[in-house]
Formats: sequence, C-alpha cells, structure tokens
Amino acid sequence: MRLASCIGASFAICTMAHAQTMPAITATPLLPPTVQFAPPNQTQPAPQPPAAVPPQPAQSTWVRQTVAQLQVLDKINAQNAVLTVKVGQETQFASLNILVQACDARPPDQPQDSAAYLTISDSHNDAPGFRGWMLANDPSLSMLQHPIFDVRVVSCRS
Repeated sequence: MRLASCIGASFAICTMAHAQTMPAITATPLLPPTVQFAPPNQTQPAPQPPAAVPPQPAQSTWVRQTVAQLQVLDKINAQNAVLTVKVGQETQFASLNILVQACDARPPDQPQDSAAYLTISDSHNDAPGFRGWMLANDPSLSMLQHPIFDVRVVSCRS
C-alpha cells in the first residue's frame, strides 16, 4: 500500500513539473557583467589614459669600494692566504697574477654581498686564466678553473 502511494505521489509531481511553461531559449550569447555597449544613437567619450607617473631615477644596488679581500688556496700544498688588494692594483700569489679592476658591495639596507672584477693570469703558459666578475655569496657562479689554485672574493670595503 505504501509503495502504491509513493509511486502515485511521484507521478503527480512529475506531471506538474512538465505542465509548467518553460521560457523560450534564445540564441543571444551572455556577456560578462563588465562589458557594456552604448546605444547606437549615443556616443560615449573616449576613455582618458591614466595620468602619467614620472619615471623614478634608477638607484644603484651596488656601491663602489676601494679595497678587495680575496682568499687564495693552493690545493696541492694546502696553503691558504687572504689578500687585501686595492682597486687598480695587481698582486701575486705563487705563479698567479691577480689584478682587481673593480670591487662593489651592496648597501647596508640590502642583503650583504660583494663582487669584484678580476683578471687572473698564471705565469705558466699552459695554465688557464680568468677575467670577469666573482661574487662573494655565490663563488661557483663565476670562478677560476685552475688545477692548482682557487680564488674567491671575501669582501669589498672602503
């Protein structure tokens, strides 16, 4: 008995749902809510570009320094030395000649780092040399690839 009343009730609900009128389906696409079109008889003024902001002068993130501190390691004899070299001067360690052409450091309000532009040559004809920037915080980015010596920037200071 219960089953028959449930079936009858669901049949009545389905019949009532089909009897309601459905709105006609239109082929007009829906537009996003932010898009608005002007009526054809009216013209809208052209949008004004935002006010131009004058460009700010670029601030240097590196400060020129006058002295470079370099760490040199002789891999064969396990000799380690810290060299202090003025910018524009050349120093010698064993068979290496090291010329410091520039030395820059980050300002105090930024993460601490130093970079030096070095020219390194070896008095041996077949030994590799180096010319470029070395970073104190990332020595493996640019380094001297020498079988005997390792050169790293420790810091730059005034």
